[in-house]
Amino acid sequence: MDGSAPVFLAQESWAGRIYSSGWGHAAGGAYDVTAPADGSLVGSVGNGNTADVARAAAAAAAAQPQWEATAPAERARILNATADILEANGEELIPWIIRESGSIYPKAAIEIEHSAGFLRAAAAAAMEETRRVVTSLDGRDEEVIRVAHGVVGVISPFNFPLILSVRAIAAALATGNAVVHKPDPRTPISGGIIIARIFEEAGLPRDLLHIIPGGAEAGTALCQDPNIAMVSFTGSPGVGAKVGELCGRNLKKVQLELGGKNALIIQDDADLALAAANAAWGTWLHQGQICMATGLILAPAAMADALAAELATKAGRLPVGNPATEQCALGPLISDGQVALVKAIVDDAVAKGAKLLAGGAPTGRMFPATVLSGVKPGMRAFEEEIFGPVAVIVAYDNDDHAIELANMSEFGLAAGIIAKDTTRARKLGMRLRVGHLHINDQTVMASPNAPFGGRGKSGNGSRISGPAIWEEFTQWVWITSRPDAVMYPF
Repeated sequence: MDGSAPVFLAQESWAGRIYSSGWGHAAGGAYDVTAPADGSLVGSVGNGNTADVARAAAAAAAAQPQWEATAPAERARILNATADILEANGEELIPWIIRESGSIYPKAAIEIEHSAGFLRAAAAAAMEETRRVVTSLDGRDEEVIRVAHGVVGVISPFNFPLILSVRAIAAALATGNAVVHKPDPRTPISGGIIIARIFEEAGLPRDLLHIIPGGAEAGTALCQDPNIAMVSFTGSPGVGAKVGELCGRNLKKVQLELGGKNALIIQDDADLALAAANAAWGTWLHQGQICMATGLILAPAAMADALAAELATKAGRLPVGNPATEQCALGPLISDGQVALVKAIVDDAVAKGAKLLAGGAPTGRMFPATVLSGVKPGMRAFEEEIFGPVAVIVAYDNDDHAIELANMSEFGLAAGIIAKDTTRARKLGMRLRVGHLHINDQTVMASPNAPFGGRGKSGNGSRISGPAIWEEFTQWVWITSRPDAVMYPF
């Protein structure tokens, strides 16, 4: 059975509910989810509160030991089956992602494809060796083993709701943990209900996964509940700081994956057309609402105007609209507040001397592809993560100046360099304070096989995915053994 069905996400099974020990009603009631493009009703989900999180965490803590004792091959089998089910129902699920998050079709399809990849990578990780023999100083038999934390709380964002939920949930389950997950309240179907259904269909044992949509109350409860040992958070630096503070007070491990002000450095030997194509994709994909989005386009002074003109031409060819009903390249921003923030950043740059070459004037939540040239330090467009479709072009004098400009940011997530001389580009890139470096590629890159995370305000130095799965979601236990106990002098 591949999990496909005439209506895989039939609303009668989950409408107004949470997934916790099966589908049930939340103590906090229910709320409606609306489409950012037009405000239409997408669906209704349960509204979890502190009591819901407490019950879920207790049930997960009771179920977790048996899951950790389950053979790794069985954990891997369930994760692979979940990936199969997700892919088999992808065409039904893609429209939900489009409507709920404002994604265009290709981006929503990427969510299905990459989420399945994260599930399969986690399944492979479940089979990895978790024991290591260590050298003894006094003849004991000594080893260290990795053990699960217990229950992991996962808090995910709105922009890639399926991928950014699945990658943490799959990693936690693969390593023997149970999970209580709170998706962003704006995307609880793509980031929660879909995930509950695929794991339910795959036969994940009861109480190992709880999906609790809700707002700040539910998130705070995850950080404070004594049955939750670790919190994995993806979101804004402001909220991430609060999550880190709460987890610190409660002595919980916390993994924070936050924002970015990611530089794309165009070197003086780069092909202009290739540079513009990379800058456009990295800046405008999903309306720029990506932590890895290209936030600064650093171009040699002699090339900056030509690059800006090329990007302005591209911007004029990218229609913005409702991806659920129109053919468009850009969809809506997630909220009215985000529209106002992006507009304020653009206006600040223009007021301080930058040139607006394209876009800049939203219609409702539809914000067109925008190009700012002549941006300098001291402008909000240079300093802040925009999370909107704004290409920020900054001219530099030489390689040292480019590095200086890129490293001015408090963030440190990703960087890209476009160049013909890759040796020179690599040397330049190693001077950047980032967690991801891409030579001859733009900044929006991720892989289930690579550690994901950044420095500074981009996170707390932790990572997710690839070899970071065992580092983050388990801990070491040191075990020593002697054939017989020894007689100590006391």
